[in-house]
Amino acid sequence: MALQNNLSAQGTGKRKFSVVIQSESIQKLINNTLGDTKKSQKFVTAISSAVAVNPQLQECDGFSIVNAALLGETLQLSPSPQLGHYYMVPFNDKNKGKVATFELGYKGYLQLAIRSGQYKKINVLEIKKGELINFDPLNEELEINLIQDELEREKAETIGYYAMFELVNGFKKALYWSKEKMLSHADKYSAAFNAKSYNDLMTGKIPDKDKWKYSSFWYKDFDGMAFKTMLRQLISKWGIMSIELQTAFEGDYTFKDASGNSTYVEETNEPFINPDIEVTQVHEEATPVDAQSKKEVVGQESIALL
Repeated sequence: MALQNNLSAQGTGKRKFSVVIQSESIQKLINNTLGDTKKSQKFVTAISSAVAVNPQLQECDGFSIVNAALLGETLQLSPSPQLGHYYMVPFNDKNKGKVATFELGYKGYLQLAIRSGQYKKINVLEIKKGELINFDPLNEELEINLIQDELEREKAETIGYYAMFELVNGFKKALYWSKEKMLSHADKYSAAFNAKSYNDLMTGKIPDKDKWKYSSFWYKDFDGMAFKTMLRQLISKWGIMSIELQTAFEGDYTFKDASGNSTYVEETNEPFINPDIEVTQVHEEATPVDAQSKKEVVGQESIALL
């Protein structure tokens, strides 16, 4: 609420990050939110460096950048792309211009679940060809024979995804999706993804000059997006969600403007539903997407930042 009130006081017009981050009220807000001067200075340095080396992020509304980065910082998640806890992804909003959205990575979900102290075990992994012996969805029992050689396993074809958790109270839940089901899910819910195009990309049928069109994370890191989808499905439906997990879940796929108003991209980035949002990166959507919407999205540039 403090973040919303302080940003509201700055007005609703778009301002550059370099202006926003130097404003006295934002500096005060960061100090109050993080509660430590050294931590605040480190945060400002890190976010300023991230913006400086990313031209697309420089074009984003400064308030949305601060909001997204502060959410990640308050959740104590690392902005390092190598760790993959969370990302700041530019979106083009036809009314507000380019904004930065907060998007949680699957490793961020794992971190928050572990920190909650409710999970005795939690895991997500890909299942390779030849490993699956049987999966009983009724009893949630997966029988597999893992390839022991790590290099051989890494090269093997992925045929599905498995996620499970066991709570400290003994409750267990497991989920298995075939890769075909995951492809169907992404094709149905992501406006920036097309299963046929993905297959063409993986089999080398897309010319190098056209590969820039396929910049969605579903194309660039299908397994990572599949892991995130499995964890979102598993934790949100059957897991115990701490306050931090709830905050991250609700903040995922969102951006805030200077008035503190949140926009959930997964609910509004489909052109046929809301023409004010021009999609530059789409992950998992809230409602199915039709073929025409996909045509309007393919080719728009996206990038994961921070």
